[in-house]
Amino acid sequence: MNFLNDLFSLKGKVAIVTGSSKGIGREIAIAVAKAGADVALVARNEKELNSVVLEIKELGQQALAVPVDLLETSRIENEIKKINDYFGHIDILINNAGANVPKPATEVSVDDWDRVLDINLKSTFFVTQAVSKYMLPSKKGKVINMSSQMAFVGFYKRAAYSSSKGGLNQLTKALAIEWADHNINVNSIAPTFIKTPMTEPMFQDKEFLGEVMARIPLGRLGETKDLIGAVIYLASPASDLVTGHTLVVDGGWTVW
Repeated sequence: MNFLNDLFSLKGKVAIVTGSSKGIGREIAIAVAKAGADVALVARNEKELNSVVLEIKELGQQALAVPVDLLETSRIENEIKKINDYFGHIDILINNAGANVPKPATEVSVDDWDRVLDINLKSTFFVTQAVSKYMLPSKKGKVINMSSQMAFVGFYKRAAYSSSKGGLNQLTKALAIEWADHNINVNSIAPTFIKTPMTEPMFQDKEFLGEVMARIPLGRLGETKDLIGAVIYLASPASDLVTGHTLVVDGGWTVW
């Protein structure tokens, strides 16, 4: 049991989780804290961030709220510096912040396209670049990008989203190669549709729900808890020989 505890432990580590004020990001932040990490929480809503900070501190871990809109890329480097100054080091980066504008391809505007690509791909790159300035000198680090099964398959009203996630998978590979000599692991997680308070309304459409369910061999939507094991694995010593990989957590959707 001690062997397994050590293998998956994040004790003494500092993790940054973007998009961590609610939903999947919030659950991921709490999970890495339960695994022993101190956590920097990055999102726009300061009130919601402070609520998560309190939950993490009740677990006995340190937590820092970092309210910032990642679309303001000029602020990213300074905010990451504040995190490093506060904790003294950065060991894990979980790029969870994301956006989608589900529209038919013929109706996607320039603003729609830019918003999805800027938050899902552009801001992820520049957050990772800023964090690398602290990981590279220390010769260690784990970067985990939140991709999607839509990086592998086509689906209605997902032209911009699929493009951004496909690009994210390729970014994962490129950074994994470039930073391998520095002992930095860069991987992605690609979930299927995950049931959260934010996604629940779209599943009220029975026709849409039926089509989604018909494509998942395991016969159910994903839940936030289904992602936790993948996150802890990729953040922990258990995955030290894994890099440039996208771990699909999709109930079998991409097997078809």
